Amino acid sequence: MRAIDINGLIDQAKFNVFHWRVLFWCALIIIFDGYDLVIYGVVLPALMQEWGMTPLQAGALGSYALFGMMFGALIFGPLSDRIGRKKAIMICVILFSGFTVINGFARNPTEFGICRFLAGLGIGGVMPNVVALMNEYAPKRMRSTLVAIMFSGYSVGGMLSAGLGMVLLPTFGWQSVFYVAIIPLLMLPLILRFLPESLGFLVRQGRTEQARELLQRVEPSYQPQAGDRLDVVTGTQAGGSVPQLFREGRALSTLMLWVAFFCCLLMVYALNSWLPKLMSNAGYGLGSSLAFLLVLNFGAIFGAVGGGWIGDRFKLDRVLVMFFAVAALSISLLGFKSPTPVLYLLIGIAGATTIGTQILAYACVAQYYPMGIRSTGLGWASGIGRSGAIVGPLLGGLLLGNQLPLALNFMAFAVPGAVAALAMMVFTSRGAARVEARVQTSQF
Repeated sequence: MRAIDINGLIDQAKFNVFHWRVLFWCALIIIFDGYDLVIYGVVLPALMQEWGMTPLQAGALGSYALFGMMFGALIFGPLSDRIGRKKAIMICVILFSGFTVINGFARNPTEFGICRFLAGLGIGGVMPNVVALMNEYAPKRMRSTLVAIMFSGYSVGGMLSAGLGMVLLPTFGWQSVFYVAIIPLLMLPLILRFLPESLGFLVRQGRTEQARELLQRVEPSYQPQAGDRLDVVTGTQAGGSVPQLFREGRALSTLMLWVAFFCCLLMVYALNSWLPKLMSNAGYGLGSSLAFLLVLNFGAIFGAVGGGWIGDRFKLDRVLVMFFAVAALSISLLGFKSPTPVLYLLIGIAGATTIGTQILAYACVAQYYPMGIRSTGLGWASGIGRSGAIVGPLLGGLLLGNQLPLALNFMAFAVPGAVAALAMMVFTSRGAARVEARVQTSQF
């Protein structure tokens, strides 16, 4: 009987067609997820005009989806460790795609808010699961890069949402951008067919034959034999319980990751929800305001992919510290009068270091927690982050309602970036201390 180290084979595997397939389907899911996520910022000015909402009411309405996302991440992250990532992803796609389409038929803010909450459950639940799946199958030497490329689909979806908004809104109304979300539902059979299940889950379920076949696709040099025993290192007892996130010296690091996620998602959703409206108030037309949203999400792609590439060569947590600090600076500068090219550059940098940093933060969490609690760790970090995402639109609405100067609005959005940088500095120093302790222990 051979003992096969699954983790070792995956870590050392060469990037092949199978990895391309996992990357493609996970990225596609994230593209539509990002589309649904950014869509509210696109239609916000039209909704405020049609339904006569105040900025605070509009901010509260935007938070309904974010409440759903928080609960979705908290529910579907741990649930996938029990029912499998594939099933959890399917449920989430049905939720966020189906209710986003129904959103287009909403007749008032109440109906709109209910649909956004239910869609948010799927949006929040799918993110930690596709990140965990991609991280599980990615070769070690390019893990951060692949997760970042996959998660860049979020920004592609945001750009698609803003771009279609510029085309569809003037002619067909705000409802039309929601109807586009039916595409993921139509593609569900293909996703079900081609998206692989987690190897760790298959092994835990005793589905050894399926696991062997899948492992051979990951690493073609592996030739399955009937007596092979597949060993998967989870690092902890499988099952996805929250207390496990605080064991084995992980308590402070877990808390710092939660703080970073809270602050990061506050910035992301504050900007995605209110950037068009802020720029409109500053004297730019609707088309130009949506173009700023397009640039914000375009910058995120460079931030995520570039940050992932740097993170694979240096410490990913240190990259996050730098990105959060730059985010705070660039957002602060947005409030001051600048030439148009400089303004576009600052918005691109802000997108790279907020939305892009969010993507890198998911990769950091996926790498930090062992396989047995990875989805739980991602789900709870994402869920805590969603509380920041809820605060973001509300904060923007409160600031605009008080008619503060433009500079103060952006400075308020920048403060969480500085807090997140400090949290990741603590996380980095904690990790360095653990490494040093292990080295000293091994010497005795």
